[in-house]
Amino acid sequence: MVAPPTPSQTKQVLHFYRTPGVLPHKAHAVLAAAQAALPAAGITSLDTEHCFNVEVTEPLSAAQTATLTWLLSETFEADKTAPTSFLAPSDGSDATASSSSIVEVGPRLSFESALSSNARAICRASGLACVSRVEVSRRWRVATSGGKGGALPPDARARFVALISDRMTETEYAAPLASFAAHGAPDAVETVRVLEDGRAALEDINARRGLVFDDWDMEYYLELFKTKLGRNPTDVELFDMGNANSEHSRHWFFGGKMVIDGVEKPKTLFQLVKDTIPKDKPSNSIIAFHDNSSAIRGCVAPTLAPETPGGPSRMVPRNPLHHPILTAETHNFPTGVAPFNGAETGTGGRLRDVMATGRGAHAIAGISSYSVGNLNIPGYPLPWEEAAKAGPEGWEYASNLATPLDIAIQASNGASDYGNKFGEPVVHGFVRSFGQRLPGGERAEYVKPIMFSAGIGQMNDMHTAKGAPEVGMWVVKVGGPAYRIGLGGGAASSRVGDAGTAALDFDAVQRGDAEMENRLNRLMRACVELGEGNPIISLHDQGAGGNGNVLKEIVEPMGAKYDIRNIIVGDETLSVLEIWGSEYQENNALLIRPESTEMFLAMARRENCPCALLGQVTGDGRVTVFDSRDGTTPYDLPLSEVLGDLPQKTFTDARDATPSSLAPLSLPSDATPQAALDRVLRLLQVGSKRFLTNKVDRSVTGLVAQQQCVGPLQTPLANCAVIAQGHAGTTGIATACGEQPIKGLVSPAAMARMTVAEALTNIMWAKVSALGDIKASGNWMWASKLPGECARMYDACEALRGALLACGVGIDGGKDSLSMAARCGTELVKSPGTLVMTLYVCSPDITLTVTPDLKPAPGGSALLYVDLGAGRARLGGTALAQVYNQVGNESPDVEDFAPLVAAFNVTQDLIAKKLISAGHDRSDGGLATCLIEMAIAGNVGLTVDVPAAEGGSASALDTLFSEEAGFVMQVEAAAEAEVVAAYAAAGVAVTRIGAVADGRDISISVGGEEVIRGDCGGLRAIWEATSFQLERRQCNPDCVAQEEASLRTRAGPAYALTFTPAPTPPALLADGAARPRVCVLRQEGSNGDREMLAAFHHAGFEAWDVNMMDLLEGGFKLDERFQGVVFVGGFSYADVLDSAKGWAATIKFNPAVFAQFQAFRARKDTFSLGVCNGCQLMALLGWVPGETADGDAIKEDHQPRFVHNDSGRFESRWSTVKIEPSPALMFKGMEGTSMGIWVAHGEGKALFPDSSILKRVTEKNLAPLRYVNDDNEATEAYPDNPNGSPLGITALCSEDGRHLAMMPHPERCFTTWQWPYMPADWKRELTVGPWLQMFQNARAWCVTHRA
Repeated sequence: MVAPPTPSQTKQVLHFYRTPGVLPHKAHAVLAAAQAALPAAGITSLDTEHCFNVEVTEPLSAAQTATLTWLLSETFEADKTAPTSFLAPSDGSDATASSSSIVEVGPRLSFESALSSNARAICRASGLACVSRVEVSRRWRVATSGGKGGALPPDARARFVALISDRMTETEYAAPLASFAAHGAPDAVETVRVLEDGRAALEDINARRGLVFDDWDMEYYLELFKTKLGRNPTDVELFDMGNANSEHSRHWFFGGKMVIDGVEKPKTLFQLVKDTIPKDKPSNSIIAFHDNSSAIRGCVAPTLAPETPGGPSRMVPRNPLHHPILTAETHNFPTGVAPFNGAETGTGGRLRDVMATGRGAHAIAGISSYSVGNLNIPGYPLPWEEAAKAGPEGWEYASNLATPLDIAIQASNGASDYGNKFGEPVVHGFVRSFGQRLPGGERAEYVKPIMFSAGIGQMNDMHTAKGAPEVGMWVVKVGGPAYRIGLGGGAASSRVGDAGTAALDFDAVQRGDAEMENRLNRLMRACVELGEGNPIISLHDQGAGGNGNVLKEIVEPMGAKYDIRNIIVGDETLSVLEIWGSEYQENNALLIRPESTEMFLAMARRENCPCALLGQVTGDGRVTVFDSRDGTTPYDLPLSEVLGDLPQKTFTDARDATPSSLAPLSLPSDATPQAALDRVLRLLQVGSKRFLTNKVDRSVTGLVAQQQCVGPLQTPLANCAVIAQGHAGTTGIATACGEQPIKGLVSPAAMARMTVAEALTNIMWAKVSALGDIKASGNWMWASKLPGECARMYDACEALRGALLACGVGIDGGKDSLSMAARCGTELVKSPGTLVMTLYVCSPDITLTVTPDLKPAPGGSALLYVDLGAGRARLGGTALAQVYNQVGNESPDVEDFAPLVAAFNVTQDLIAKKLISAGHDRSDGGLATCLIEMAIAGNVGLTVDVPAAEGGSASALDTLFSEEAGFVMQVEAAAEAEVVAAYAAAGVAVTRIGAVADGRDISISVGGEEVIRGDCGGLRAIWEATSFQLERRQCNPDCVAQEEASLRTRAGPAYALTFTPAPTPPALLADGAARPRVCVLRQEGSNGDREMLAAFHHAGFEAWDVNMMDLLEGGFKLDERFQGVVFVGGFSYADVLDSAKGWAATIKFNPAVFAQFQAFRARKDTFSLGVCNGCQLMALLGWVPGETADGDAIKEDHQPRFVHNDSGRFESRWSTVKIEPSPALMFKGMEGTSMGIWVAHGEGKALFPDSSILKRVTEKNLAPLRYVNDDNEATEAYPDNPNGSPLGITALCSEDGRHLAMMPHPERCFTTWQWPYMPADWKRELTVGPWLQMFQNARAWCVTHRA
């Protein structure tokens, strides 16, 4: 008998090639880098292509091949996709072996990439169930010339591969892939011989697996297995405990006894921070220190929710009591090893922390921050970095970690990409660069970086408490399948890394799939919106320790029994240890009662979210894992021994007894204020963060009231972030960060106090419920177990406790990362000890936020300075010190918080009275930086004269660059006396220092002597310079050059309104009012549906939430009930096969669904709107510009499309557009208006393969929306036109005006508070956002065209 074929024998890998594989500007950048790195190779040019490696389980039919080819090729250039290579023969040999080499890199084969899982889902939805995997590789033809010609030698080839690939997730393919098989049989479960070999057996597995057992752990586990349990452990059990009981997971240090200088401290670090919420005083705290996030009491907030969650449903108003929640954590180790993946999974893990709070919550907005070492940007020398260059002549960096420059760019790319695809706006953050040899000879640098991720969300009051496990409850896992990734992350994050642990470090980094997390979030939100019917009793997110951690936590203390084979796996070669311990992402564990499982599984199917019932709660207090495949039990332990109250650890340290080597600043003679300013403005933490804000969505959800950018030019300078609780109200949540780590090199205690001061003077500019309502997450990043650092950290924590008690602010959560050091050659380099305070609080009115940008004031205005430093002007740890490569010996500090508290409260009262026009603190860069930033944000000039500081040397440098607590505000002349009197009554001194100037000249004097002069454009150019250097490394350099040049001379947008915006009449919104129905349609990966539903609801529609799955399964139809269909924005299927291609395929290749769409479109009483991803979809379907008046259809290869932006990256902008005359029904009466609108897309450039179609579009006025410049002229110049569309076109409509597709997002700015910038007169006069009009127009049309 012939044996049946193995799975690998039944599968075949097909190859489809598409050129080019890399955007031209990126290929040029790689060429330049390769020529610089490999001069001997003589590289002259690079050509590229993609290879789609498609695994199929059976041969494809001709029809299936045609479908697959359509999916993989670009519609308008099908000739650039072929089954044979465009660069070389398919056998991998060189086309011209004497002068070129083919180098191919692609994903490692040990796991399926997120791209593949999404591409596979598209294929399945398109009738190609036989496609089992799709991985995309990049192929480079490397041409050489002259005497240096020929194939790349092995060493040069290896270095070239390093340039073009991510060493963490990619590898070189020596030949075209014939199989995805990468592993043999799974490793068997190992029994560790503790009974026979004692501690030596534990030491052996500790070394092999990198478990970070210390002496305490060794003795505890030896006692546990040898004495208590009397058996040998398995490697699964020890690996599990090494991660679950690591410092990263258990926070031993914060809860441990502290013995410093021989004296045991009376309180643990945990006790110190918990003291900040006194138990004997009233508090708004709802959750503190006992869940995945913290929560404070919120407001009853009007919002929209599905009438029947879990299925297609109309949206109805609700008024739940929603509590704000905050979580904040770091992902430092993974980000150091693999910046993109580490940061994206850090974002993903934090998002799951939010959704896993209580019995379920939902995320609203994120905070992303980074601290890295010296940037050492090639060709951009910064004086303070010159002594610290990497390479033979400078400092050595850790070989197992990425460079600071790469981390700054790629980590922010990873976090941004994940949030963009998931649908969470990033609205706040910080970035810092530091590396210095301290006076004592020790090197302090963020070689091990900080990747900080925080998130604001909210939860229903009825879901604040997790339910207890009960016998018989099902333990359910939801999310993506298990892969061989993220092994031992908890342990790895707890150790100081070096080259010797590099292999283990690589094993421990996770990979993210934002689209899967989006699906997971959809399922969690559907459960939460059931209210009392929420089937989730308890839930935890999967993080450090993988299944081994989360599946124990969820059933503590009752216990459960699991079948390891019930866990969904994406790789059948995984061992039991790998299934149990891998930290694969996008997973939650839930407790659900048996009677709820059917409903829950149906909801999961609707969102296409993988779901598995793993086992049931037993009540025996044990977690038992059995293997139904072989009948073994690889894990069986009592929870009390692994999660219970384990014995406290003791940590001993001593302060450095040697005299301090710190010295006062000694500045060179040419360090004038003007020269110092040039340096300070270029410092990463001081200068522009445009390189971060331009690439991250800051508007998705439509709940963003204040994000990073302010003023007419959208300068990234906001003090704080503010988000709304719903689209209908004006209550919300304010948040802000504070961090002052370099001051901690001088005094850890002063650092902690200044961190509090910065955070408070940031959040102060939003209207908050009360100072005492503010709660905070305290996050500590420290090399705490190295000599002297425990004592320094304890000093900081004691100071923090005192500062917060003085202010009435409490800490209700936080995380720690206490292995912040890296070995660089023979040197152990510590990152500066860092405390990040993230504040959050309810805002009773989100419209009252004050921004830093100075405003033109026709009646005159005054600049008022509040010095909270009591005249002191200390310079230790300041930006000025850093840019002169020094630290100083005396840090700014807050000796008395009473003036700050008084100033905070007065400022809040004045904000409520709308008497403050602008405000900003001086925490980073001092008073000079504060003033200049306010001027450039407002695009105005100023003239100020500051009295010399009383403390310090009374020099202009001290006065202008000290970072003592304090702030500047602008008030209108008519309000000046009232404002000054209010502060005086509270005992706070205020000094008038100047005013906004008529032109754009900036003049700063100290004691009557001018020391800084410049024009707004020139100083802005210096402030933006470092950011633009980073932009050039992540964006098309030509685009960067255009933006950099234009910012020098821009005047700002000139909005023009040709109609009068008005609220929808109350009668149309009343209960029982006749509302036209609109189907708001979403696909897997869509993220713009809730704001779209809200916009249509507020215009008087009955808006329905409908999922494509509702249509595909046949239970719901796009029928006569609906007059409108809306295709929303987002990243359907993560846009893996081009934007909206997968969404289009699910319609195009499903005949029943396709027929519904065709019938809907043919009706004359219907309209459609596609925004962003929906716009791309409508173009692919041919709905815009559509057939001619004679009925002639556009051929598919001539159909206009929306393709990659010229910049080569996602663009997040507040752009100006002009509404042109057109037949578009939604723009009726709005023609001639120019105004701002949110843009958030990566593929928004309108492309017309057939010039005659463009001619028709312009002649027939079928492009109703154009990007315009500051003169309101249609433009193709970047960034006014963020994608390079011809003639500024950013929307297309059909000739009858019923179908409209547009890239910008009107649904994110239909209220006034959603606008990040609005002219002052509009702000005073308008009660609704002007974009509401287009939704009102649609309603009016529906009423008059109802069949």
